[in-house]
Amino acid sequence: MASRTKFDEVKTLHDIEERFETVQILNEEGKIVNDSLMPDLTDEQLQEMMRRMVYTRILDQRSISLNRQGRLGFYAPTAGQEASHFALEKEDFILPGYRDVPQLIWHGLPLEQAFLWSRGHVDGMKGIEKLNILPPQIIIGAQYVQTAGVALGIKKRGKKAVAVTYTGDGGSSQGDFYEGINFAGAFKAPAVFIVQNNQFAISTPRSVQTAAKTLAQKAVAAGIPGIVVDGMDPLSVYAAVKRARERALAGEGPSLIETICYRFGPHTMSGDDPTRYRTEDLDNEWARKDPLVRFRKFLEQKNLWSEEQENGTIEQAKEDIKAAIKKADNAPKQKVTDLISVMYEELPQTLKEQYEFYQAKESK
Repeated sequence: MASRTKFDEVKTLHDIEERFETVQILNEEGKIVNDSLMPDLTDEQLQEMMRRMVYTRILDQRSISLNRQGRLGFYAPTAGQEASHFALEKEDFILPGYRDVPQLIWHGLPLEQAFLWSRGHVDGMKGIEKLNILPPQIIIGAQYVQTAGVALGIKKRGKKAVAVTYTGDGGSSQGDFYEGINFAGAFKAPAVFIVQNNQFAISTPRSVQTAAKTLAQKAVAAGIPGIVVDGMDPLSVYAAVKRARERALAGEGPSLIETICYRFGPHTMSGDDPTRYRTEDLDNEWARKDPLVRFRKFLEQKNLWSEEQENGTIEQAKEDIKAAIKKADNAPKQKVTDLISVMYEELPQTLKEQYEFYQAKESK
């Protein structure tokens, strides 16, 4: 019999992947299936979670309608991913992708500014330095590198806060993704990296993104914890983010969280047709896992949610959106000089010349 070598003692890929089973607290029927992981939330906090998810779903529906009317510019639908918006504090810094506008709104960004951002107006992100947010990143995965830097800055300043970022499963294939988690891990920067695995990077299925069984296991190479959670279960996502935040504040470094979810709509409203790469059966399968449906069942069983509360939230969302789009419509028309003036703290000579040229034209 051949003698054993050091290579025989190396952990197999299967051994590693077995550590990344999907964590679930609330199942599709609204039943708690893992009491030991249940976060300590008051009734009011549970109701607020539901209110935010309902509000966000209405915001998504109305934003799609506004886009089709030509009243919004770029828009990436969010329905199906509402469970990802919890367990953060105001002092935390959010670095979003383009599908993460709701997180910014719940962090304090006024609705009308979100609408202006969609239109490409400079006032869309005006004053965001007071909110601890960056504008939604259009370059896929670039926010991961930025998050590592922001988190290191938080650490160097001794602040009790974390930097939180999001990307999709497609974003985890980008070089910036690996550089960001590796840098943050090396310096134990207080970051929480979230991959919203909604199964498709535009039309590319997750199955051909990587040979890895999970995206969370990519954390192993960076020497940081990784976890897979049911991304349609608000309680699982809340518990995972809360724990990752606690680790970061305790100086233990960053974490990587993969949320298994599904986007019910197209990738963006810019011509994507999901019926070309997704089946009706697949859509129906995921519709049964809808985070709003299961959380509504859970709260109703505890007598914490009613049709009246839901309808009130829907009407409030519609009123807020109507008022916000009116404000956006009434915003001053953007000038070329407005755009140039915010590009650099100190304009280079070429832009100074352009600024002066357009300033002269605009003054006529």
